[in-house]
Amino acid sequence: MATVPYEDLEVLYTRQQIAARVAEMGAEITRDLKGEKLVMVGVLKGAAPFLADLARTVDVDATFDFVATSSYGKGLRSSGAVKLIKDLDEPIEGKNVLVVEDILDTGLTLAYLRKLLLQQRPKTLRIAALLDKPSRRIEKIEADYVGFSIPNLFVIGYGMDYAERYRNLPDICLMTPDHPE
Repeated sequence: MATVPYEDLEVLYTRQQIAARVAEMGAEITRDLKGEKLVMVGVLKGAAPFLADLARTVDVDATFDFVATSSYGKGLRSSGAVKLIKDLDEPIEGKNVLVVEDILDTGLTLAYLRKLLLQQRPKTLRIAALLDKPSRRIEKIEADYVGFSIPNLFVIGYGMDYAERYRNLPDICLMTPDHPE
């Protein structure tokens, strides 16, 4: 792991490593869809950079929609209660849906979203998570496509935040408890 010049943060994954893995994920999704149309559902706000980059690597007719949930508030730990802040704009019945999430952690958010979206009877429902923290799983849920599996670390950058900060970092960095704010 390297140290980035901005704020002395330790890099877990560089922008080059992220781009390479996202391209591999896009190829897998393209292969699995075999030319069928796709609705990519980004989970706001954290998944926005990942969704944008992933969409450019998926070679199918794709549209975007977004949902927003909340379970973290402004702290380092999930509150455990998931609430929907923004629902889909368009119906997904009979469509191939890919939920695009920045990080699969406890599984509470994605289990909640999966249940909610399956009620709309999509043709298929798959999940792409850039990061997976299996050691933190509370709900039994797995992503169909995973960028990187990581241990229980608090990460920021590439869309992931701490109290809404650091989302714009191009690398995925470690947030340490002693890091100055």
